[in-house]
Amino acid sequence: MDPPLLTSLRAGLAPDRVRAEPLEQALYGRDASVIPGRPAAVVCFPLTTAEVQACVRAAAAHGVPFVPRGSGTGLAGGAVPVRDSVVIVTTKMDRVLSVDPDDRVAWVQPGVLNLDLTRHLARWGLHFAPDPSSQQACSVGGNVANNSGGPHCLAYGVTSAHVLAVEVVLPDGEVAVLGGLDPEPPGYDLRGAFVGSEGTLGIATRIAVRLTPNPPAVATLLLDFATVDEGAATVSAVIAAGIVPAALEMMDSRCIQAVEAFVHAGYPLDAGAVLLVELDGLPGGVAAAVEAVSEIGRRHGARTVRVAADDEERALLWKGRKNAFGAVARITPDYYLHDTVVPRTRLVDVLRQVYEIAQRHDLLVMNVFHAGDGNLHPLLGFDAREPGVLARVHAAAEEIVRASIDAGGVLSGEHGIGLEKRDLMPLLFSADDLDVQARVREAFDPDGVANPEKVLPAGARCADLQRVPEGVWI
Repeated sequence: MDPPLLTSLRAGLAPDRVRAEPLEQALYGRDASVIPGRPAAVVCFPLTTAEVQACVRAAAAHGVPFVPRGSGTGLAGGAVPVRDSVVIVTTKMDRVLSVDPDDRVAWVQPGVLNLDLTRHLARWGLHFAPDPSSQQACSVGGNVANNSGGPHCLAYGVTSAHVLAVEVVLPDGEVAVLGGLDPEPPGYDLRGAFVGSEGTLGIATRIAVRLTPNPPAVATLLLDFATVDEGAATVSAVIAAGIVPAALEMMDSRCIQAVEAFVHAGYPLDAGAVLLVELDGLPGGVAAAVEAVSEIGRRHGARTVRVAADDEERALLWKGRKNAFGAVARITPDYYLHDTVVPRTRLVDVLRQVYEIAQRHDLLVMNVFHAGDGNLHPLLGFDAREPGVLARVHAAAEEIVRASIDAGGVLSGEHGIGLEKRDLMPLLFSADDLDVQARVREAFDPDGVANPEKVLPAGARCADLQRVPEGVWI
């Protein structure tokens, strides 16, 4: 720990919000991923834009990089410090600054929790549409950093569709507002470049979010099938029929059993797969869509079709889905949650490969995923105390990425790249693609101090990358 750096930081913030004790250094040296980090040099807890500026400028003055961090729920290592970094934690910046229910816009600080924002908006019949499974804990700033989605992104889109403007402290300590509230802000879409940049272009300090009206009618259906194949066929048939549900989620048999033992949501324990379908809109349209989806499901092998009778039953069905990842703790002490996207037409083929990969590496796998847009979340359960198990987990994870890319998919749907998939970026992007991305990053951060070594692999700026060889992992 550099005492002059600590002194500079404490000059800009209250001393008790600049921590360099071993406990804080260790806690903020990792996020929710399985990627080990290095202890942070200093952990700062700013309250205002000016205090974030003070942190960034102090780090720059002492030649130290900084890592922006929200609630630490990220699963790709995006908030893991890789050098002796200053970790700037925005969780205390948790105020809803203003709400305009007429224009359906709210300005919020980055530490506002996703679900807290929606609860705050309930009085106006509005909500914030992105709803990651971690929405009780994840922050809006983290949603912006990772361009997060969630079950309802099928109809409503991911975070980038719901952010109008972002106030940002740039890596040199200056403040800029990217985007705006006008329907067509002038100039380049720098707001679009910032959303999903994982803290590599600066730190969001105020965010203007678009608000979504609560639908007048909602229906939630649970369809169960003997096989995953039948469930996947139903998903394709629903979309082919021109129906775009608000959400279309699937779980396999192992996941069903884990969730039901944990939540008691009423999922059938003997099912090979369940499909959770949510339809919303005007009452007449919702009723017609319920009938259509039910008929499609039965035609493709649904054993039963259950429509939630009321809000309480609907909430219980969703509680099961959103607690799927926590439910695995009843089976194994540790898990690694993956995130790739494949074309819907290749879902069954890639899932079969996922089961085979897990079996070959002697790992438990449970599948829960956003079936409507092909966003897979294979969940690998393991015990980290077992010698060599993490090597098997990472090897299996890389194989799953390769299988997804080979099927015409992409590296990530919503978790981001971070450290997890950084060195696999050449599987998807050409050397020229990576060079352009690196140039954008360099324009914002010429000194490379903002969340260094994340997202882009070494050499991305040199335009000399080839496909990574087999066996590469961080």
